[in-house]
Amino acid sequence: MTLGDSRQLPSREFIADLRSRFAVEPEIDRVLTRKMEQRAGDPYRRVPLDEMADHLSRFLSDRLDKPFTIKSLHWMTGGSSKLQLSFDLEWHGIDGSAPLHESPMILRMSPAESIVETSRRREFEMIRALAPTLPVPVCYWEDEDAQVFPYPALIFSRAQGVVKPASDASAQVTGLGINYGPDLRPAVTASFMDGLAAMHNADIAAMELPSFEVPPVGSNAGICRQVAMWRRIWEEDRGEEEPLMQLAAVWLEDNAPALDHLSVIHGDCRSGNFLIDEASGAITAWLDWELCLIGDRHQDLTWATSLAYAHMAEDGETLLVNGMLPLNEFYAAYERATGLGIDPARIRYYRVYNAWVAAIVCIATGYRAAKGGKTHQDVVLTWLNGIGGMLTAQLHHALTEAMA
Repeated sequence: MTLGDSRQLPSREFIADLRSRFAVEPEIDRVLTRKMEQRAGDPYRRVPLDEMADHLSRFLSDRLDKPFTIKSLHWMTGGSSKLQLSFDLEWHGIDGSAPLHESPMILRMSPAESIVETSRRREFEMIRALAPTLPVPVCYWEDEDAQVFPYPALIFSRAQGVVKPASDASAQVTGLGINYGPDLRPAVTASFMDGLAAMHNADIAAMELPSFEVPPVGSNAGICRQVAMWRRIWEEDRGEEEPLMQLAAVWLEDNAPALDHLSVIHGDCRSGNFLIDEASGAITAWLDWELCLIGDRHQDLTWATSLAYAHMAEDGETLLVNGMLPLNEFYAAYERATGLGIDPARIRYYRVYNAWVAAIVCIATGYRAAKGGKTHQDVVLTWLNGIGGMLTAQLHHALTEAMA
């Protein structure tokens, strides 16, 4: 068996070796091990809508005491990661005590294998924990073990709002370079900073997050766990060796900074992953929490200020990071909103880390999921794999700057 075959058709020994080499959080280990154990199984199957209706009805029947009606069930478009269905639930509320009413909901489900293999349970726990302090959807149930649904699933409320205003007529994929326009931009920016303040100053000790490990302040154990996770993912999914990826991994391990402050990290913190009220510019819901963790705020800051989510202002000269502000003004607004300082050395570190992760997602995990026919978005994942050269060039640039 070739090395390529060992990744596409992994043996127990191959999986065990990866688990022994890379120490990751227990819930992450469970999810990644499941991915590899199921890789040789059936490819992704588009589940017929009537079959999904049956699964959903059975799932709800096991959890609701009073009669209910599922209405307007349909697949949602978009996204390169998870499957989503929209429906309206006519019910008496989660405890059966409310008058009969309709609630708009979303069923979020993993495909057979995803561009990012994550835990619906962690997503569920984090959204519920943040609900008192941050606008997030109402999380109702999770089926991470796929006991009822074909794949791991999460059910939450369908929030009101839009990803981008009607004035932005661009057709960028996955929310890249959203232009909020000069009228909405200040309000969206202020709401975004308020959200970062709530996340990055969250009282972690008061949150119920049993599927997460909380790294110790003053230690670099947390980021070392993350680097180990992505090294494992690279070894699980890559199609070929890439010396730059190994060099970056070693540099990240050798230069991992000690954590100075515990924060909730979104993990994909940027325009396109929240909804806004188009009239006021206020964020109505923060979405897509699958990569969330407890860690260093600089990880979110460097992701949000990536060039991928920037665009030029109306003057054609000023670059607006995250579609909001010039970089230095963005940092200043963050410090005012959060009361937290920004460390340039950590910014340099997490620029390398995020560039490395982005490359792994596109040229390893995206490639492997598409190769195995494991997802509903093979075309998108193949496109992402095609920009691998650009991503490795960005990684090389970030690493060169950090090592200078």
